[in-house]
Amino acid sequence: MLMRTDPFRDFERFTQEAFSRPRPSVMPLDAYRVGDRFVVHFDLPGVDASSIDLTVEKNALTVTAHRSWEASDDVQILASERQQGTFSRQLLLGESLDSDRVEASYDDGVLTITIPVAEQAKPRRIEVSSRSEAAKSIETSTSD
Repeated sequence: MLMRTDPFRDFERFTQEAFSRPRPSVMPLDAYRVGDRFVVHFDLPGVDASSIDLTVEKNALTVTAHRSWEASDDVQILASERQQGTFSRQLLLGESLDSDRVEASYDDGVLTITIPVAEQAKPRRIEVSSRSEAAKSIETSTSD
């Protein structure tokens, strides 16, 4: 059985939160590039998909989600450590990404956002012509 109040445990928890490492992010993420797209996964367990809001303004992608739980009057809460409320996280998108074609899906508590690389940022071939030789093809690329 869990104790409802323990002043020493509460004080220890308070000092650990105040003086030790920061609390883990409410919306932890993984981000990586696969070919011509960037993929970002946000952990959002217990969030209803209808409460997730994604906006892109200029080069900023903002993810907002809401999680709540209210106990009924006959429930005696023994521990309540899961954060509730509205959470938000913002990612700055580089100019090499196509913010007009962002896609998102939400499955099993994970929000997946896919952002394609902009056409103008992809490597392309440029034909070089010469009067003395046949046209040559030189590969160029832009750095991210």
